[in-house]
Amino acid sequence: MEHLFDQDWEIVPAGGATGEAFFAQYQEQRLFLKRNSSPFVAVLSAEGIVPKLVWTKRMENGDVITAQHWLNGRELKPEEMKDERVARLLNKIHSSKPLSTMLERLGKEPFQPEHMLTEVETGLEFDLLSLPVIREALSFLQKELMEVQQDEYVVCHGDVNHNNWLLSDYNQLYLIDWDGAMIADPAFDVGLLLYWYIPEDQWESWLTQYGAELTDNLKLRMKWYVVAQTILSIQWHKGKARFHEMNHWIQYLHKVI
Repeated sequence: MEHLFDQDWEIVPAGGATGEAFFAQYQEQRLFLKRNSSPFVAVLSAEGIVPKLVWTKRMENGDVITAQHWLNGRELKPEEMKDERVARLLNKIHSSKPLSTMLERLGKEPFQPEHMLTEVETGLEFDLLSLPVIREALSFLQKELMEVQQDEYVVCHGDVNHNNWLLSDYNQLYLIDWDGAMIADPAFDVGLLLYWYIPEDQWESWLTQYGAELTDNLKLRMKWYVVAQTILSIQWHKGKARFHEMNHWIQYLHKVI
C-alpha cells in the first residue's frame, strides 16, 4: 500500500476482519483506503451514503485500491438509533434505483426467504438442534415460509448494527461497511433495527418516519428474518468457540420466538 504514496505519508492498518483497510495521513490530508473494495462503493458515495470516494486505482497485480475521505466522527450509540435521520437514510437506501441497478450489474440475485431457510437448516449442528428453542424457531421458519414471500426486493445493508452508523463532526450521517450488501426484502434490515433498538410501542412512529405502515404482514416478515438471523448468529459464535456470545443469542431467541 505504501508505494501508492510519497514516503511522507503515514499508513496504518484500520483493523477489521479482512485486513484490507488502511488509514493514510500526510499533514492535513487523511484518507481511508481499501483493497479490492466493490465497485458498489462509487454509487454509495455518489448517493451520499458513505464518505466521498476520492479516487480508485488499479495496481499491476490486479488489485483495486479505493480512497475515501477519512472523516472525524463516531459510531451511533444504541439509543440514537431512534433518530429520525436513521429512518430517513435507511429509506433512502431501500428506495435507491442506482444502488439496485449497480448490484444487479454485479450479478446479485434477490435473496429469497427459502435461501435463508436453507442456510439455517444446513448450518445447524446436531447439539444445537437438541435445544427446544432452536427446534421451535426452526418450526416457525418452516411453517411461515410461504407467508413471508413478497414481491418488493431492494438493496439491503445486511448488518444495521449501531457500530456501522457513522456520525461525522459535520453532523452528516453515513452507513458504512457494505461487504454484506444484498438484494432482499426491506424487512431484513428494518426488522433487525427495530428488534434490536426500538421499543415495540414505538415501532409504528419509527416506521412512519421511515415511510411504511406497521401491517401484520410486515410484523411477520420482520420476526421471520430476525429469528433466522439469530439462529445463524448462534451457529456462527459456536463455530468460533465464542460461547458467551452464543448463549446471549440463545437467550435472545427465547424472547423473540
